[in-house]
Order: sequence, then structure tokens, then C-alpha cells
Amino acid sequence: MGLDWGIVLLLGVIVVIGSLVQAVVGFGIAVVSAPFVVVLAPDLMPGALLLTSLTLPLVQLARENVDIDRPVLTWALAGRILLMPLGVAIVAWLPATAIAVVVGVMVLVAVAASVWAVEVRPSRGPAFVAGLLTGVSGTAASIGGPFLGLVMQRERPDRIRSTLAVFFAVGATTSLIGLAVAGELTRQQLTAGLVWAPFTVLGLALAMPVRRLVSIDRLRQLVLVLATVAGVGVIVRALLLG
Repeated sequence: MGLDWGIVLLLGVIVVIGSLVQAVVGFGIAVVSAPFVVVLAPDLMPGALLLTSLTLPLVQLARENVDIDRPVLTWALAGRILLMPLGVAIVAWLPATAIAVVVGVMVLVAVAASVWAVEVRPSRGPAFVAGLLTGVSGTAASIGGPFLGLVMQRERPDRIRSTLAVFFAVGATTSLIGLAVAGELTRQQLTAGLVWAPFTVLGLALAMPVRRLVSIDRLRQLVLVLATVAGVGVIVRALLLG
């Protein structure tokens, strides 16, 4: 089946918003976009968003100061790569309605992780566990930021953004390779992901003044509310149609 370009461009607007959020708080492009993609164009999940999740961090790393927590990044990537095959298996085995439920649940888990009040230290153990969780969520639902973001929540904003950017870039690449090997990465997904690439750059450009004018805490609260509504909506719709 061909792409519905009206839907693709509409979702591009959502990608702009998600990119803006991620450029400000460190993650968000998939949490914001995935519920809309899975409802309007489920055949594009997860490959198109994974490609988009690869584009944005590469642009960020190319134009911004890089401040990486290397030990945390190393252990998080080890965990993600270890469980990435399970995420590929979920995509290969489950029907579209079940994938929609998985995406909705992952969005709600991501929200819960983001508002979790318990302080987690940015050390090897928590980073590895965050990587394990992301190996599944990042591959099956293209949601890869909240768990490591939770681990690094007390770090400097620049360090959070830089570390997550590398984590996204490497993680999305390995997930795309895994999906391609399993035959679960389609030409439509790749096309949509490439079309959305300029939208991610636009979101990044819009984020520059937002960082100075808008409270990060206020923006995060709004994103979490919207993500919760979207996640619940995706689950309800999948259960009703399933």
C-alpha cells in the first residue's frame, strides 16, 4: 500500500512538536508522536519514528555543545542492545491492535517514570536497567528516553540532552538494523521517516527560543498530561476495534 501523504504531513506537524519538546527537556519526540502515529498510520510503526529518533540527535550533536556521561551511556547502551531482539520479536509476532496496546502502555509507563518522585542516582546499575527497558520499548514502540532520563534527572540539562542524544542515535540505529534483518522494516516506514527529517530540524530550531522563554518544568507537565491522554486513548481505541 502507498502512503497517505495528507496523513504523513499531518503527523509531520506532530513530529515538530515532539522534536521541540525533546530539544528542550531531553526526550519527548516518540512520547508525543507515537500515539498519533499508531492511530492514524499504524503501518509506519515503529520504523518511521525510529528513523526520526535517529535524525534529531544527530543534528543536536552536530550543532550543540557535547557533554556526555560516558559510564552511564555505556551501561545503558549495553542494556538496550541486550534486549533489543525482544523488541523486534514483539513487532514480528503481535498483530496491529496488540502493538497499539503496547505503544499505549509504553507511553503510560514512560509518563509514570518521568513523574516518579524517587531519586535515582546516575550509576551503572540504574543505567543498565534503564537500557534493558529501552531495549524493548525503544524497538517495539520507538520510545527510548524516559527511563534513562529518569536516571539522569538530577544532572545538568546540557549533559542530559547530550547523553540522551548519543543513546538515541546508537539505540535507534541498532533497532533499525534489527527490524531490517527480521524483515519488519518497510519502504513506507523509511520514506515517512525521511520525509519527517526536516520536521525534526524545524522543531529543534523552534526549541532554541523556547528554552529561554518557557519553564522546562511547565513544559514537561504539559507534555505528560497530553501523553497520558494520548496513551489512554490509544489503548481504548485498540480494545474497542480489536
